[in-house]
Amino acid sequence: MPLVPDRTSPHDFRPHDFWQVVYPAGTFASGAGQAWRDLYPAALPDGRQIALPIRVLPGDGSAAVASLIVNQASFAVEDALCDAMAERAARFEPEVVIGVPTLGLPLANGVARRLGHDRMVALGTSRKFWYDDGLSEPMSSITSPAHAKRIFLDPRMLPLIGRRRVVVVDDVISSGASIRAVLALLAKAGITPVGIVAAMLQGERWRATLADFDPGVPAIVTAALASPRLARSEDGLWSPEGEAFSFG
Repeated sequence: MPLVPDRTSPHDFRPHDFWQVVYPAGTFASGAGQAWRDLYPAALPDGRQIALPIRVLPGDGSAAVASLIVNQASFAVEDALCDAMAERAARFEPEVVIGVPTLGLPLANGVARRLGHDRMVALGTSRKFWYDDGLSEPMSSITSPAHAKRIFLDPRMLPLIGRRRVVVVDDVISSGASIRAVLALLAKAGITPVGIVAAMLQGERWRATLADFDPGVPAIVTAALASPRLARSEDGLWSPEGEAFSFG
């Protein structure tokens, strides 16, 4: 049973109602020419929809994104995301799943389990005393632009991922800055992922960021959901800012 009432009118949603229900395909209006006020309906590969809140980005208030916060989602939504992500990850025939902190970690766990793996490998942003600073990279994200941190690979994990087919799992790829830092970190360990799987691709700006790192990287990126970057129109509604967007 849903954890919240089946609220199909965008105006009926309360803040804690988002990310709670996997709705049947076509529950919310979507498609070319559509605009939204508070809610963006992201579609899973099978057409089912998840209601995401629209968050205005810092600045002049003219740009926004659809937000996905996995640790506030219901287990039903998390399971649906992991199912779709595991199906896409399986195409890369991975031997190891690497999770990106923070919200990519529960998803990596779910994907690895569905692929039949015994474990996953977690990157970290908290430095342990046995870590090597040479296996770290500075990292920032669109949701926390003022809080730069470092991402680390535990050197004890190197035997698990060396010369293996590795897939990286993250929650949202937006600007591409975070996943680029992950790629740079893995490169220091001699690791080149065969695939990158996200719960959601947010807009298309990540493509240029990752192509600048390696022109072949965008081709190995895929996701369970895709959402456009949004621009405010004169009537106060939000619509795609003009970029194409896809699952990858």
